[in-house]
Amino acid sequence: MSRAPWAAAALTVTLLCTGIGLLHGGEGAEPGTSGIADALPSRALGLSGHRRLVRELEHSGTHTPARRSRTGAAGPLRAARPLRLRIPSLGVDLPLAEGTPAGEDTAGWDAAGPAPGSAGTAVVTGNGLALAELRRGRTIEIPRADHRTAVFTVERVSPYGVNAPDRSGRARLRLVSGETSVLARLTGPLRTG
Repeated sequence: MSRAPWAAAALTVTLLCTGIGLLHGGEGAEPGTSGIADALPSRALGLSGHRRLVRELEHSGTHTPARRSRTGAAGPLRAARPLRLRIPSLGVDLPLAEGTPAGEDTAGWDAAGPAPGSAGTAVVTGNGLALAELRRGRTIEIPRADHRTAVFTVERVSPYGVNAPDRSGRARLRLVSGETSVLARLTGPLRTG
């Protein structure tokens, strides 16, 4: 074999070893060494990205952390009068009043039961809602008089009705329109102002 291929092979091995050495050498660098990541505001404050975001939301007053159980459900809220029914994935945003809904542009809340967001299963009825189009994991929002929005996550959609009494003290929502019922669990309150 001539000298040129040997020289090329030796140079390649040397460059690879040097690159690997540089990569491994960076792992044990001195803490005083600064890099681009150190210039980021979250790094300067000693916060990781998600912790920084949570802290900013808490201090801005737009989000209040909820007590969460192992199932991902939030702890119940104090009773407050519900104001609106919002289903973002269906484009629904209706006023919510006590009793039976007056027309297709309103929703009704069964005031004999718990308020949406408080312990127990609240029942809300709406006329002409396309609840069959809802899917598991979608959210339902109910802004309340206490400046919080109870956010529910859909667990079940049934064309024949869902009637699942909850004796555990968790906050749940049963949303009914025609023959279709949706069962959802409270997954968090949002502060709305």
